[in-house]
Amino acid sequence: MTQEQCTHRNNVQSSEKPHVYKVGIYGWRKRCLYFFVLLLMILILVNLALTIWILKVMNFTIDGMGNLRITEKGLKLEGDSEFLQPLYAKEIQSRPGSPLLLQSSKNVSINILNGKNQLVTQLIAGSSGVRSRGKMLEVKSSTGKLLFSADDQEVVVGAERLRVTGKLLDQTLHYTQKSTRIQILAEAGDIQATCRSDLRLESKDGEINLDARRIRLLRLPEGKASPSGTTSRQTVYEVCVCPNGKLFLSQAGTGSTCQISNNVCL
Repeated sequence: MTQEQCTHRNNVQSSEKPHVYKVGIYGWRKRCLYFFVLLLMILILVNLALTIWILKVMNFTIDGMGNLRITEKGLKLEGDSEFLQPLYAKEIQSRPGSPLLLQSSKNVSINILNGKNQLVTQLIAGSSGVRSRGKMLEVKSSTGKLLFSADDQEVVVGAERLRVTGKLLDQTLHYTQKSTRIQILAEAGDIQATCRSDLRLESKDGEINLDARRIRLLRLPEGKASPSGTTSRQTVYEVCVCPNGKLFLSQAGTGSTCQISNNVCL
């Protein structure tokens, strides 16, 4: 190519206008893109608002959620709580100075299982009462003294005084009729029975034995002695029994004076 041809070609190219290529989205595509971007921003704001509302309602904090707090020792639950599924915990405690309340519409059951998943001890508190099942029952004082214990072999009462009031006495007597032998033993002290009205000892098929070195019958009524053969210094008496079982004292004579003093039996 000669120099003249090159010069002519350059002049021709310089006389033509350059081509401009547009890059981007225009028209309805651009409007749709803006609409989707705006809709996405609205959804993000709604989700953020709902998340903040849920965090506020559920009381989410860095320590836990609501009444549930996460501590170094485990979980701490405050206020009223409801468990719909079984709860497994090593230890359950209330706040210091506050009671631990277990509330149920039916009953509260405490079951103790052995290694073979067999029931060995059970405590049920329901509307009909409190029932307990186990090998042994013990009741101790705050100092650790045994007050009451019961098992298959015996029932031990360790208190200094056993007091039965009300209709419970009738229920006890009804229960003891089924036993073949009842023994009341006080190895270190006395046995004292006190009542306001009558104290009755009755044996329908056997005997009542009073075996002691001294038997004292205090404040027995005295019958009137016969004027003949007695003196005012009479100090010897005999114990008389009325047909109704009442005992009284009568001044002793050469013979029995119970018949003379039978006016006490009236």
